[in-house]
Amino acid sequence: MPFNIVLFEPEIPMNTGNIGRLSLASGSNLHLVKPFGFEIDDKRLKRAGLDYWKHINVHIYESISEFYKLNGDKNLIYLSSHANQSYLEIEFEDDQFFIFGKESVGLPKEIVEKHPDKLFKIPIHSEHVRSLNLANAVSIIVYEGIRNLG
Repeated sequence: MPFNIVLFEPEIPMNTGNIGRLSLASGSNLHLVKPFGFEIDDKRLKRAGLDYWKHINVHIYESISEFYKLNGDKNLIYLSSHANQSYLEIEFEDDQFFIFGKESVGLPKEIVEKHPDKLFKIPIHSEHVRSLNLANAVSIIVYEGIRNLG
């Protein structure tokens, strides 16, 4: 398997810590793309990731450009509330990269517009909710992938 969880410019250390723990539990790799809304040694990040942080396979990139330079040829899947396709339509494969945007605004508009065929959403069935918590969204996608691949 492993999957690759990618966070473009994460802002909330507790989300990133929880996603780090999820990446370890699921056998996934974690990719963090700067700038961050926190310092990588933030105690809230470590607290959310508990004592697991030292075991997480984490890759840090200085920019989105650097991420694409090193991974642009990989199987990239983008998650956004602006997508037309449901995450249930993803054709899950080993070593896929699941890319999530920052908590406040999601993925950059130019990325959403450039990759409509690789853009998926988790349906939300209430007009009172704009988006799911990032850590929850990552969990849904990763474990649906694990379920699909058996």
